[in-house]
Amino acid sequence: MHKRVRRSILAAFILSYSAAAAELASRNSSYPPHIGKRMQGGLHLPLSRRLIPKRITLGADTGVAGLGDFFDVTYSVFIDIGGTSLPVVLDTGSSDLWVLSNVCQGTCSSADTALYPPNTFHGIGLDAALVYGDSKTGTYARGMIGYDAVSLAGLTLQDQYFAAINDTNTSVAQTRCSGIFGLGFPLNSVIWTDMFLNQQQVSRPRSLHRDVVSRIVAMRKRWFDNSVLGISSFRHVDPPSYQYMPQLKRQVTTSSAIVSSFGVSGPFIPRLVSLGGLASPMFTIALQRDTIEIGGNEGMLSIGGLPSGVQNESLTWVPVRQYTLQQEGLTQDASLEAYPIAWEIPVDDVFLDGVKLPRSQLCSSNISLSALIDTGNSLIRGPPDVISYIQNMLGGPHFACSFPHTLAFQIGGRMFPVDPRDFVNQVHSGNAQVCGANLAQTDVPVLGGGGYLYSWSLGDPFLKGVLAAFYYGSFTGLSQDPPRIGFLSTVPSDAGQRLEDAVSAASTEQYDLPGTKMLPPSSLSSPLSTGIGGIPMASSLPASAHGISGSNQAGQVNSAQERMQNARMNVMFNLYEQFAFQVSSICIMYPAFDIL
Repeated sequence: MHKRVRRSILAAFILSYSAAAAELASRNSSYPPHIGKRMQGGLHLPLSRRLIPKRITLGADTGVAGLGDFFDVTYSVFIDIGGTSLPVVLDTGSSDLWVLSNVCQGTCSSADTALYPPNTFHGIGLDAALVYGDSKTGTYARGMIGYDAVSLAGLTLQDQYFAAINDTNTSVAQTRCSGIFGLGFPLNSVIWTDMFLNQQQVSRPRSLHRDVVSRIVAMRKRWFDNSVLGISSFRHVDPPSYQYMPQLKRQVTTSSAIVSSFGVSGPFIPRLVSLGGLASPMFTIALQRDTIEIGGNEGMLSIGGLPSGVQNESLTWVPVRQYTLQQEGLTQDASLEAYPIAWEIPVDDVFLDGVKLPRSQLCSSNISLSALIDTGNSLIRGPPDVISYIQNMLGGPHFACSFPHTLAFQIGGRMFPVDPRDFVNQVHSGNAQVCGANLAQTDVPVLGGGGYLYSWSLGDPFLKGVLAAFYYGSFTGLSQDPPRIGFLSTVPSDAGQRLEDAVSAASTEQYDLPGTKMLPPSSLSSPLSTGIGGIPMASSLPASAHGISGSNQAGQVNSAQERMQNARMNVMFNLYEQFAFQVSSICIMYPAFDIL
C-alpha cells in the first residue's frame, strides 16, 4: 500500500476511534446507577478500511423474546440479520455470534433450518476458523467476519460484527438452529479480542501504550489457548502476525480504548450497554421444561430489565468473579479494578438430599468455590471426585426414577435446588422406571495453570428452576456498579411429588417420559398464569400431546410414535458422539452436550 494512503487510513482510524471514545465517555458519565470458547486456527485479521460503524443514536429501551427448546438440550431465540429471521442457540458461556450462511457446506448443506443469505453482508477481509470440542472430535465452523444489521426483540444495531459460516461439521443445524448467540462479556469474545488487537497493531504507537496490547495478547493466550469452558478443548491459536509482539513486564493497563471498543466491535448486548441503548445493562432468562413434565417457567429472554411483574428485591444477587492481574486478568488504569471474563459466581456449598457435600480434593485449596452459569450446557458439571461421591450416594449411575433427589447449591446464603424433574433422565426407551442423573465431570481449576477458576458449571437443569438475571454493570465504573447475577428460585414445594406422578403415569401407560421440541415463538402472548415471584408460567401439556412414547399397553409398537422416537434418539446420540463428552459411566436417554 502507498505510504501516503496508508497514513491517511491510519489518521482516519485514530480520529474515528477517539470520537467514538469521547461519545461513549459522554454517555457513560450520565448513565444512572442501578440497584445487576473457543478456537484453534484463530481469526486472521488483515487491515480493513471499514472498522468503525456508522454513528448511531440509541434510546434506553427494553425487549422480550420467547424461547425455542430442543428437548431441554438447547434453547434458542429468533434473531434478525439483514432481514432474515434465524433461530440461534442462547449461550451465556460464550460471547460471539455466528450463523450458517446459505453457501454453507458440510452438515449444514442439507439443514432443515433457515440459513443466512449474505446479500447484505459486508465482509471486511477477516477469516474465522472456529474449532470446538476436543482433540478427537475435530468439530469446526469456518467462514468470514463481517457486519450487517442485527435485530433482537425489537432492538436493532447497524454494523454488528459476526461470523457468516460457510463450512462446518457441527450439529447445530440438527437442533433446528442456525447458529450461536453468545451472551458473555466482551473480553470472552474471540471476535472482539482479535479485532481489538488488529486495530491496535495498525494504529500503534499513537493510540495505545504497548503494555495495553501486551496485556490483551497475554490474556488471549490464557483464555483462548489454555482455558476450558465446560469440556476439555483446544482453543484459539495465535496468528503468525502476532507472534513477534514482545511480552512486556506486567503493568496496569489503559482502559479507555478497551471500553470504547465495546461499542464498536463488541458482542450484541454488551454493545447495546456501551452505547446506552438499554434501560438497564442486563438481560434475564427463564427456561421452559419440555421433558419429564412439560411446563415450568415461560421460556423468555428479557433484555434491558426484569420481566414485567418481577421485583428486583425478590432476587438474590451475587457478584461476578473479576479476574485480577495475578489471575492473568485485566484491570482499569490506576484503580486496579478487575474486569469480568465470564458469568462466574461464588458458591457457598453444595448439598444432595440435605447432606453437605465435601469439597473437591483435586482443586487447589486456595481457589474459592465458584460456578459458571451456562445456558449452552445441558448438564450440571462438577469436579470428578465430587461427582463420583454423588453417584455413590445415589447407589450408582442408575436408580429409580420415582424416588426424587434434590441437588442444591447455596448461593449468597440461600439454597437454590435443582428441580427433581430436571435432575434425572430416562435411561432406556420403554422403561420409565430407571433413570440417571444429569451430571458430568469437568476439569478442575489449577491456580496459575491457565484457564478459568470455576469448578462447577451450572447448565440447563439448574436454570430451569430459577429466573436468572445477568447484570453487566458499568464498564467504566466497575466498583460503583459491578457486574452481578440475580437468582429467584421457581422450584415448587411439591416438585418431588410431581416427578413421582409423571413416572407413575408413564409406567402405567407403558410410555416413555415425555419430551418435545419447538421453535421460538414469533411473539409472546400474555401468560395464562404466573408463578413464584410473578414469573410467567408455561402451559402444561399432557404427554400424549407430544407423541414421544415407547409402546402401548398391549405391547404393540405405535409406528408413528416409534418413528418419531427413533428419529429423536438418532439425532441425540449423533450429537453425543460428535461432541464426545466424557459422561463417566452415566448412560442417559437424552444425551446432553454443550453446543460449543
